[in-house]
Amino acid sequence: MPKVPEEGGCPKDDFHLKPTTGTKRRTWGLVVTGVVGGSLIEVYAVAMPFVTPALRRVCLPFVPANSTQIENILKMLRTRSGSVVDIGSGDGRIVIAAAKEGFQAVGYELNPWLVLYSRYHAWREGVHHNASFYVSDLWKVSFSQYMNVVIFGVPQMMLPLERKLQTELQDNARVITCRFPFPHWIPNHTTGE
Repeated sequence: MPKVPEEGGCPKDDFHLKPTTGTKRRTWGLVVTGVVGGSLIEVYAVAMPFVTPALRRVCLPFVPANSTQIENILKMLRTRSGSVVDIGSGDGRIVIAAAKEGFQAVGYELNPWLVLYSRYHAWREGVHHNASFYVSDLWKVSFSQYMNVVIFGVPQMMLPLERKLQTELQDNARVITCRFPFPHWIPNHTTGE
């Protein structure tokens, strides 16, 4: 027997749609997949700038300078004037220390996360007006405008960097190498080990 429409004009049914267990599982599966996928993308975005330097032809890992190394660099800069550049500035410790000493200091770094951290740290230390940080490859930057250059290099890069700086720097510029010396340049002063 056909149902008679009620006052609203639509027939009244006696059943309600209830979600089944399979639908709940599917929803939870999508949520878990989204959370895991999003987490993996975040880990990739944060980790890759730290991993990719190791995959280059010349491995340039991030190794932070310790307080003794920073103090030795500042000793070498105390009688100097002009701007300071840190090639491969990492977390910005050297640039910030030089800026605190009154230098206009610049850092070039490939890792964008370290550059963001350096900028924040310079702002927190109150030297952001004297300290600048750029995401850049050292081979694509001209260092001709800098009077003081600081580099924590690795042995494989020191010869090509020596050639690059030889052609770009002014005669009265000072280059401070930490950990590894240039192969052909004879240092005129050594501080620390």
